[in-house]
Parts: sequence; structure tokens; C-alpha cells
Amino acid sequence: MKTLHVSNEIREAFIEQKPIVALESTIISHGLPYPDNKEVALRIHDIVREEGAVPATIAIIDGQLKVGLDEEDIERLATEEGVVKTSIRDLPGVLTKRQTGSTTVATTSYAASQAGIRFFATGGIGGVHRDFPNSMDVSNDLNTLAKSNICVVSAGIKSILDVPNTLEMFETLGVPVYGYETTRYPGFYTTDSGITVETISKEEAASLMRTKDHLTLDQSVHIAVPVPEEEAIDPDWMHSIILEALQEANNQHVTGKDITPFLLKTIHEKTNGQSVKANIALIKNNAKIAAQIANNYYNNY
Repeated sequence: MKTLHVSNEIREAFIEQKPIVALESTIISHGLPYPDNKEVALRIHDIVREEGAVPATIAIIDGQLKVGLDEEDIERLATEEGVVKTSIRDLPGVLTKRQTGSTTVATTSYAASQAGIRFFATGGIGGVHRDFPNSMDVSNDLNTLAKSNICVVSAGIKSILDVPNTLEMFETLGVPVYGYETTRYPGFYTTDSGITVETISKEEAASLMRTKDHLTLDQSVHIAVPVPEEEAIDPDWMHSIILEALQEANNQHVTGKDITPFLLKTIHEKTNGQSVKANIALIKNNAKIAAQIANNYYNNY
């Protein structure tokens, strides 16, 4: 049973040794309303191309894990009812049932690694939930990134999570973490989470990945890029809103897979849409930086 389908454009990019940047698809199916979701996805493709790389959005289309979506695929994800938000634990079932699904950070990382793509741009990474002692809730992103030999560029760990403990978990799993041209770990919606991190440039990141090629180390490298300053949200205000959203989730007994979409929706409402504007700005910026790193990696190998 062939489950991984690589598009002709991505195949040609491999043959021609062009830089490729993987992109997740949950933002299309579950992150934004139509037509914003389609427009943002296509704009991210354009940004990656403008930096000299090839975009490879990943999703499950009719039971095939597809690497490299075309505009028709993106239209389906943006408009079709019942698209399954697919993490690693869901992947075998979605493929077996020949469903259509969007890929989370975990599933995108897995598919990119299987396809041989070394660079992946996303918005935020999952991690340890704030109520971990009671919920035991930890994202699949962490274990998958510990087994996927890629460089993942994001705006940091999602700030609705327990960022310090997630970083501790990354250390335990052997996933190195760097701040892109900053010594302050980004707070997703904000430029500074209050945690110090080792800084790295795009040239150093590309060199690090080349060095990693000579080592038998399969874990990812995580590079955290601050949200663009003009769209960053005041950290104190955002912290208070997140606490309010968490309290509402607790009051309404929201748990499991429902909690993250509930929190994001609540934060969107409480910030009058500023959180979504920041999210769109940071994913575009992350795609740009990931493409620059990938370009440097291939052109200086």
C-alpha cells in the first residue's frame, strides 16, 4: 500500500537539488475562515518561492499522504466539510479510511522526514499543557520532533502551553533549541517569553544542519523566530487573556483534543482579532526565514 505521494514539482526539486520547505496544513482546514485560509496558504507558497525555495505543503488527500499540494488541493482543504485534523496517532486510521485530513506539526514533521525534506516552517509548536499534573496532556509534536531529522522554524511553543516545561522536555529528548538572531525565546504572540536561549543566524543554522548530516542523530533542530514587531502583542495583556481563556475552559469542562481550538477561539475573541493577525504575520515570517536557511544550506553545501 503506497501511502506517501510526492508531487512532480517536489520530485524535480530533489533531482535538481533545490531547497524545499515543508508546510503544515492545519492552518488551512482549522486555523482560518474561508477565503482567508486559502489566500494565506497561497501567499506562504509565494513567499517561499520569492526566497528561492520550493514550498511543499503536506496533507492527506483521499487516503494518500501528499507532499506538495497544488491549488486544487488547497481549495479542498479550505472549503470541504469533515477534513480530519490529523496527528500521528490518527494517521493510520485516516489513511486506512481513505479520508482527507490536514496535518499537524507532528504529522508534517514525520512526512517531511520520510520524504527527505530537511526544513519545515510552521506557526507554533505543541508541548506540555499547563494542567499537566491533572491532564497528563503532552503534544505528539515533541516525541515526533525527537525522531524527525529536520530543522523546524516556528515562533516558539504556543503560549497557551507550559513553555518552560516544554523546553525542559525538548532538552530531555535531545532536541536543540535556538533563537533566530535573539537571545530571548519568543512567546509566539510576543517577542519574548522571558526565557534565555542561545542565538543563531541563518548561516549558522544552515551550517549546523550540514554538520548534522555527518552525525547519526535523528532528532530535529528547533529554531524560534520572534513574531514581527509590528504585529507583536503586549506580553502582560496576552498573559492575562490566556489565563482568562484557561479559566473559561476549566469552567466549561473542555478537555482533550477540544481544548486547543477552544482556547485559540476564545483568545481571538478577547483580542478582537489581534491574535489571528499576529498568527498570520508570524507564519509568513517563519516561512521566509525557513526558505532563507534552506537556500543557504543547499547553495553552500
